Amino acid sequence: MAECAQVGLLIISKIAMSKGMSSFIFVFYSNALASVILLPSSLLFHRSERPPLTFPIICGFFVLGLSGCLANFFGYAGINLSSPTLGTAMLNLVPGLTFILAVAFRMEKLNWRTSSTLAKSIGTIVSVGGAFILTYYKGPPVLMTPPLNTSHGLLVQLSNWVIGGLLLAVDCVMTSSWVIIQAFILKKYPAELIVVFFYCFFVTIQSAIVCLIIERDPSAWSLRPNIRLVAVLYSGVFGSAFQVGICSWCLRQTGPVFISMFKPLGIVIAAAVGILFLGDTLYLGCLAGATVIVIGFYSVLWGKANEQKMGIDAGAKTIESSSQKVPLLQGYIEEI
Repeated sequence: MAECAQVGLLIISKIAMSKGMSSFIFVFYSNALASVILLPSSLLFHRSERPPLTFPIICGFFVLGLSGCLANFFGYAGINLSSPTLGTAMLNLVPGLTFILAVAFRMEKLNWRTSSTLAKSIGTIVSVGGAFILTYYKGPPVLMTPPLNTSHGLLVQLSNWVIGGLLLAVDCVMTSSWVIIQAFILKKYPAELIVVFFYCFFVTIQSAIVCLIIERDPSAWSLRPNIRLVAVLYSGVFGSAFQVGICSWCLRQTGPVFISMFKPLGIVIAAAVGILFLGDTLYLGCLAGATVIVIGFYSVLWGKANEQKMGIDAGAKTIESSSQKVPLLQGYIEEI
């Protein structure tokens, strides 16, 4: 459900921006609505246990919002120049890039003698290679032959595709940074919904400042035609509140590996919807690059799952060995 919401957000934002909506104003409206929704729900959910807000924590919220704000700006700009299918495929870079940043900030330890470390490292390299294929190689159309265009039009499309891919790559880097920053904050402030509320709140303020500087035309703030209003409502309700809520619940129930397993499904959904309803063309480069990214993606996931399994097995062996020693100790005490 969360993946369908994510793909739906990319598609409806593409439609809204094709109707002239500014990506900067879209980010502002979406996060403003999400803040209004999350404020009462976060206070209600954490009414009994609410950690104190300190100045360093608020500064952390500001940095978290800044990374998310930049990720939104680059992401929607990339979608506007390319397609939701490319955007969904590029999102599978996030686990590998997060692994690199986690190693850099010493949140992950590298042990080259273990298969899990090798799988995560190789998977990250493969995913980055797939991203290069997606960005720089478009290839012939696989489904739906595009209409005839002039050579100039084709060059413009190819240029937009490359620029869009690069912007989406920056979006993935900023999203991975957002994950790392959030992990640091949650260690000191373990209240997920309040963290998400302050994230949306600071993104609203930061994006408003950018909009006031860049968007000088008052008509850009209009939510007409209606697709703009629909996109903002969808993004605020389903893109932030619903999606974050579902992912948080699944995270508590199953863990991050199970959630990440369904991300490649978004490529299939985005490609199908784009071809059927948006008239997009599926190119060989997109198909090949997405396949390579998914292979690297699952390699990283396998390494992470294997690492967690080894940790559980080690803990079970420790408990088993300690339980075997307890009766001997008790017998010795009884003899005394």
